[in-house]
Amino acid sequence: MPVYKAPLREYRFLLHEAFNMSQYAALPGFRDAPLDVVDAILDEAAKLSEEVLQPLNQIGDREGCKLENGVVTTPRGFREAYRTLVEGGWPALVADPAFGGQGLPNALGVIFNEMVSSANMAFGMYPGLSHGAYSALLHHGTEEQKKTYLPKLVSGEWTGTMNLTEPHCGTDLGLLRTKAVPQADGSYKITGTKIFISAGEHDLADNILHLVLARIEGAPQGIKGISLFLVPKFLLKEDGSLGARNGVSCGALENKMGIHGNATCVLNYDEATGFLVGEENKGMRAMFTMMNEARLGVGLQGLSQSEAAYQNAVAYAKERLQGRSLTGPKAADKPADPILVHPDVRRMLLNAKAFNEGARALLVWTALQGDLSHASDDAAMREFADDMMALLTPVVKAHLTDRGFANAVEAQQVYGGHGYIEENGLAQFVRDARIAMIYEGANGIQALDLVGRKLAANGGRAVFAFFKRVDDFLAEAGKIEKLAPFAAALSAARKDLEAATMWFMENALQNPDNAGAGSTDYLHLFGVTAVTFMWSLMAKAALEKLDGAAEDRSFYETKLKTGLYYVERVAPETALYLERIRIGAAPLMAFGADEF
Repeated sequence: MPVYKAPLREYRFLLHEAFNMSQYAALPGFRDAPLDVVDAILDEAAKLSEEVLQPLNQIGDREGCKLENGVVTTPRGFREAYRTLVEGGWPALVADPAFGGQGLPNALGVIFNEMVSSANMAFGMYPGLSHGAYSALLHHGTEEQKKTYLPKLVSGEWTGTMNLTEPHCGTDLGLLRTKAVPQADGSYKITGTKIFISAGEHDLADNILHLVLARIEGAPQGIKGISLFLVPKFLLKEDGSLGARNGVSCGALENKMGIHGNATCVLNYDEATGFLVGEENKGMRAMFTMMNEARLGVGLQGLSQSEAAYQNAVAYAKERLQGRSLTGPKAADKPADPILVHPDVRRMLLNAKAFNEGARALLVWTALQGDLSHASDDAAMREFADDMMALLTPVVKAHLTDRGFANAVEAQQVYGGHGYIEENGLAQFVRDARIAMIYEGANGIQALDLVGRKLAANGGRAVFAFFKRVDDFLAEAGKIEKLAPFAAALSAARKDLEAATMWFMENALQNPDNAGAGSTDYLHLFGVTAVTFMWSLMAKAALEKLDGAAEDRSFYETKLKTGLYYVERVAPETALYLERIRIGAAPLMAFGADEF
């Protein structure tokens, strides 16, 4: 049976030491999150994840969801677990107090979500999508819509979805055919079919609020003619109670590779009543509020499956006896040594361990920037934080999911043939992790977004602000001798990233294929550089503790060893990414269609 243990010590190190969250104690949200409160929340979140959600992970995978007579039922135990989640107030953790939320920092929210996703990714998608719907309505809904729907979303009594693509669309949403016909009362009749709708129909909540992209009759073709609509599963009576069933139904459940515990639906809209969210023909702008939040959540899923797979692979490597150490027996009293003694097994495990800790730091740091972009009273800090959120969203989404999946595969490899057997759980981690590279914009789309939009935004202000933040750290790190290996790796990665950025500026305009050919390499170059930066920040914090009177010295010593592994074995990859980018598009575009 697979296991999961929430890495509480890692979370506390990030919040209390590496990022010193207490320095923001005077800001909104942070003032309600003193260290003792944060620690108590983390403890309770760990119990929920380990004791309630993780035991349901394999059950959800094996049983899946079922559709009978238009009704979808979730796997055994999911309804009770969701009730426990709601009764504990967890959906309200970071939501606006004006609508019943607790108003705590998003940096704490992503940690909670990582625990939930590590324990049971499919289950975590139900409340995760609801929070995205909450954010879209919070920023773009009318005051009446907020008053009517947000308290129920915040409490978790109702859930939410996002309805984007259709069978013929893929990522090109400008091709969508779902139509919206205006009605005399200000509502719209929505007709069309949406696919791949996670949590689209289920038995966990009394109502589901669908956010649906559609085109109003007569609107321009393409992206510029898309609007966003709120379509409840059940319409509401005047007193706010549930009324008649709306014209939306589940036509099928997708037969998927993984995340079987989540109901991924084909939803049919047959003149369903919908309400415009935001302005006509501005639906993509409103939906992007939800999508960008979802992309960070998907990056989190890549990390979560990497963490869960790693934990199980480590336990197996310590117990499984096979072969002898190349330098002589390490367990002479046993017929063979644990496979943990073998360098190649350690390579696979340390690839995951070093990534998990560095990626977790990047995720929390990025979420912290999101908090500061709203809460800080310093305009320069707000601008920097907002720029980092925009710049790093595609990096977090794609880099963490690509590497997270690769780590799940390597964790499966540690098990050998036993990793291919379903009962051991590693196959599920691999299958579940695979979707994160695809949905909310496939990773190649994220790379194009980074190179084509995010770099050029505001004249490149965000990427140069990132460079300056790294340079400021390097200037400080240069005074600390023990940080030299981290500073050297960060400096080299930063130079490679800047060189790649300048190469695009010089070569992409004259031949856009150059940007397309190098975009994925650039995204991962950026990802490795960003994680190297995080490891440098963590190393500095660990060294400060070791130079003092830290009680838990072994934790900080191991932290430094893990960081050195990353900067010595992984960070040099940036040079390879740079060389690939400089080759340009010619080798890719030299082939005619008939040569494939």
